[in-house]
Amino acid sequence: MPIFDTKVQRLKYKVLKEVARFAWEGTLTENIVNIPKIIVPGKKATMRCCIYKEQAIVNERVKLAIGGDKSNKNVIEIIDIACDECPMGGYEVTDACRGCLAQRCKGACKKNAITIDASQKAHIDKEKCVECGLCSNVCPYGAIINHTRPCEKACKVRAISMDENKSAKIDDEKCIACGACVYQCPWGAINDKSYILDVIDLIKNSENNAKYPVYAVVAPAIASQFAYAELGQVLKGIKVLGFYDIVEAALGADIVALNEAKELAEKGFLTSSCCPAFVSYVKKQFPDLSPYISHNLSPMATISKKIKDNNPNAKVVFIGPCTAKKMEIKKEEVAPYVDVVITFEELQALFDSKDILLANLESESIKNASYYGKIFARNCGLSEAVAQGLKEKGIEGFDLKAVPCDGIEACRVALLKASKKMLDGNFIEGMACMGGCIGGAGCLTHGDINKMRINKHSKTGFTAISDAVNAMDEC
Repeated sequence: MPIFDTKVQRLKYKVLKEVARFAWEGTLTENIVNIPKIIVPGKKATMRCCIYKEQAIVNERVKLAIGGDKSNKNVIEIIDIACDECPMGGYEVTDACRGCLAQRCKGACKKNAITIDASQKAHIDKEKCVECGLCSNVCPYGAIINHTRPCEKACKVRAISMDENKSAKIDDEKCIACGACVYQCPWGAINDKSYILDVIDLIKNSENNAKYPVYAVVAPAIASQFAYAELGQVLKGIKVLGFYDIVEAALGADIVALNEAKELAEKGFLTSSCCPAFVSYVKKQFPDLSPYISHNLSPMATISKKIKDNNPNAKVVFIGPCTAKKMEIKKEEVAPYVDVVITFEELQALFDSKDILLANLESESIKNASYYGKIFARNCGLSEAVAQGLKEKGIEGFDLKAVPCDGIEACRVALLKASKKMLDGNFIEGMACMGGCIGGAGCLTHGDINKMRINKHSKTGFTAISDAVNAMDEC
């Protein structure tokens, strides 16, 4: 049985599975209107005010499962009808207010938004309040708290606000498509668009890979997922779906590690280019640092380019934990190499849409990458790989001072220091998701166990990056 962190993920998976099932059968068009009733059967509501609203929301999920709003270039979308259960947010005075004599809250407010009633209790005028938080900071009882919506709290780049109807709204100019809001929304009102139909079309139209071979490039983070089966069984399941071959993106990471080490030594200062959400953040919030972004393609794009260089007719599907990868393949420099991106959540839906029981399958193997390529999946892994790359390249006299950033807030601090020439480091490893790729929004599960699984998986790789690259070139 598939394992998910939350009921929201399971609901999303159920919709994806039904869409995929009908797509394989070639009956999606005539059955698409039936999916809401399949997901929410009967006459009793279990999640919302009524069965009709539940089915209406599922209908919106179906639209996202088949590609979403084509006019919206962002891969993250809001289901407005589902976004209505959270508190409006803002600072509020709680019952902890003791009506103290000091009245520091009133004195701290620059907008005269705080009044004191006859019982000496404080009140906040929402029309005047600008959410500065000064009153909360000075209250000796901690009686003034800020009710921040989960999506706003999750979005560290402040791309989410509320529209006139108090529904969440995404500022595409700030959004980096990291998917943090997707994972944290308790009502599943924010989702990433799915392109599983494109994957199914590629496989079905490939005529059993005779017309063109369909490759699956899997992120090394896959070793941290699908805990109910062995990794080899997951790989076999991908083959059963109809893929011609499977390649680990860690092989691309091996190539990147060597190239990035060389580029860093030549330039003296560099920021990583592996995480598309981090790269987008640098370009949007710290444009002056854009020239320092590594010119290497990401591991996904690097290995996909190698596949297509060897076989121009090939089609490539990347399978990973990342919603931002869905934006990355729209880039001019990446689009020629990667045709579709899906997440681990969507891969699980594809398995179950064809009733593939992973635990019953034999094991499948793929070409091995190095230890260092595999640990790209976790925080600090890239820095370790670059250090090894410098060593294997024989680059002497360069003192690597890596600054691994775990999450976008840590990235912001490092980039801010770098912009002011105050950073004690010469290589910023930027990971938008906490923990690295193993914390991506498209993962089935999250937590420290994922890091343990990746560390175990990495030990199966080559001990030297160059050995993995050489073995790859020999094939």
